[in-house]
Amino acid sequence: MPDPIHQWFSTQRITDSLYLITEPHYYWFNRANLWLIKGRDRDLLIDTGLGVLSLRAYLADLLDKPLLAIASHIHFDHAGGMHEFDHRAIHAAEASALRMGDDYEALCTPQQGWVRQEDFYQLPYEGFTVTTYRLRACEPTQILNEGDVLDLGDRALEVLHLPGHSPGCIALYDPKTQDFFSGDVIYDGELLDDLHCSHIPTYLATYDRLARLPVETVYPGHYRIFGKADYGRIVDEYRRSRRSLGCPGERVQSYGGRT
Repeated sequence: MPDPIHQWFSTQRITDSLYLITEPHYYWFNRANLWLIKGRDRDLLIDTGLGVLSLRAYLADLLDKPLLAIASHIHFDHAGGMHEFDHRAIHAAEASALRMGDDYEALCTPQQGWVRQEDFYQLPYEGFTVTTYRLRACEPTQILNEGDVLDLGDRALEVLHLPGHSPGCIALYDPKTQDFFSGDVIYDGELLDDLHCSHIPTYLATYDRLARLPVETVYPGHYRIFGKADYGRIVDEYRRSRRSLGCPGERVQSYGGRT
């Protein structure tokens, strides 16, 4: 029988250098896509899942060089396993939340209702209960900002700061291939912009920027991979729908003007 770790996680090989890891026994709506990018000199892991079982142990056979674990943002379904990794990075706007293990910013306090027992189709281990679930505090070893370049030796990915869903949302962009690892900035599903950490005018400003970004393939934080046609459709639909609902015309680049 497989051990609990190998029952909990699943891996799909997308290309020779790209792997998609998921937690298939967790509720599909919140189930995050975790992307392992293999480079010549070092590897990147974009997002670390819930952290209920050891992702690092699960990936051991694939980890043969230095690895940087990146949180696309602080929410529990993306940053729950960050504490496991020696080298970990997050945007400056959410670094303190990771450092402090801020459950509220991670959306995992009991009162917020995002972590529910019924969302676990199979328990990760005997006796698991959501009442003890917390974001494990850990010190970021690298702070990410707009324009940073992560060089893997044979490819380089640029950090784009794209707030709106949360203040520290980032994506990674390869200008040569136009691959876009988008986190929760864009995916083909219901976009969450009404959280306590969300701000629709800022999200609209981000989507105005996305409309100008040439993208060939999106590797999102949730749901399926998609191409430039669907990318354009999702961007256009969000911009039209939110502006048609009477969102403020003034667009802001930070949360300083939030009301």
